[in-house]
Amino acid sequence: MSRTHRPLVRFGAALVAVGVLAACGGGGASSSDSSTPSGSDPSGPGQNASAVYPLLGTPVTDAAAANRPALAAKIDNHPAARPQSGLNKADIVFEENVEALTRFAAVFHSQGSDPVGPLRSGRTQDIDILGSYNKPLFGWSGGNYLVTRAINNSDLVNVGYSASRGKGGYYRAKDRKIPHNLYAKTTNLWTLAPKEAVAPQQQFVYRGSSDAKPATSTPIDGAKVSMYNVKVYWKWDAATGNFIRFGENLKRELEPHMADDGQVNTKNVVVLYVTYTRSKADRKSPNAITTGKGTGFVLTDGGLIPINWVRANRLVPFTFTDASGAVVRMTPGRTWVELAWKNSLAPVAPGIDPKTVKFPAV
Repeated sequence: MSRTHRPLVRFGAALVAVGVLAACGGGGASSSDSSTPSGSDPSGPGQNASAVYPLLGTPVTDAAAANRPALAAKIDNHPAARPQSGLNKADIVFEENVEALTRFAAVFHSQGSDPVGPLRSGRTQDIDILGSYNKPLFGWSGGNYLVTRAINNSDLVNVGYSASRGKGGYYRAKDRKIPHNLYAKTTNLWTLAPKEAVAPQQQFVYRGSSDAKPATSTPIDGAKVSMYNVKVYWKWDAATGNFIRFGENLKRELEPHMADDGQVNTKNVVVLYVTYTRSKADRKSPNAITTGKGTGFVLTDGGLIPINWVRANRLVPFTFTDASGAVVRMTPGRTWVELAWKNSLAPVAPGIDPKTVKFPAV
């Protein structure tokens, strides 16, 4: 984690365009996302998939899991919270800027994580971020009065520490210090789902096994992304077909970001350039604007694709298109979404030492 200080949030009247990508010229994880492009739902985002998990695009192997609601857990990213539990079991993970650090909204559906955590408080931005998941369960430690009221007034199903009333499997780990020691069990949290709860809709369009890479994809070794005092390097690992996560430590050295079951890894990384305003519930808290339109990048199958993103409202998924206007297809498997500032990504071309590529200043 960097100690760099910066203003709390950046204000902007509209989402901004990304600069033109400059011409570009690891180790694996013990619990890697090993799914392969074996088919996807051609209906794409906004539809309920019957043959594939809607948040992964991989074939359904557990019908009961495929029919349950999505469960979003707010996971801590303070250095004292690492290694976290559950990051390599979530189907989709959002990384959000919060006060001076980042926090994860890990969305579980195809499988769970017992335990999951450490869990921390939610933010008003979670309501829009998670709005397209068909009223997901929301596991968190709690929040101030205004945030709690906003969550309770939304369509997220509050299964947090207080709301679950002892039925969510929450507990404090004795080997860590408060507030970085609250965990829950997804098995318990799913039992709190309303009877009318439904599975999430598909969020992305996925590649089939015969789909070629788009002409707009540029080969990369990885990409550096600057978040709020958190600097991330996603490195392509051809041996596993995953991007694996590193973070810059206080010595400005890259070190593996470890979860409880190995290095954090994913098939896809989406970097969305968004505007942050101040939350109405807490002016110290950044609030990502995740509706409207903007630009960014998709990292998939060893390539980097500049994109435009569109999202009409919080109830519908993002749509990603490349420079030709074609919908960008993801590799079936886990996806991470970085809700980042403008121009916060620096590509690392194949054969280039990542140390020679600076993290963008944001």
